[in-house]
Amino acid sequence: MTKVKITVNKNGSLKVEGDFEIVDSEGNAYGLMGRNVVGICRCGLSKNKPFCDGSHKDHFDHEAIAFDLPPKKV
Repeated sequence: MTKVKITVNKNGSLKVEGDFEIVDSEGNAYGLMGRNVVGICRCGLSKNKPFCDGSHKDHFDHEAIAFDLPPKKV
């Protein structure tokens, strides 16, 4: 299985790369038309949700610096 990489872009989208499928809440797949890289909106301003259309420019602020989560609860 190919590893999927998700990059949290500074002041922008989530960049998803690899061999992946994106489905809606009903389990229906979005037609990605062969793309293996997409941007997922995280600002809420895109008119093409869940995909990024660049609407976040100058309206979304997040540094996107990695950190460790607390230990997983068992």
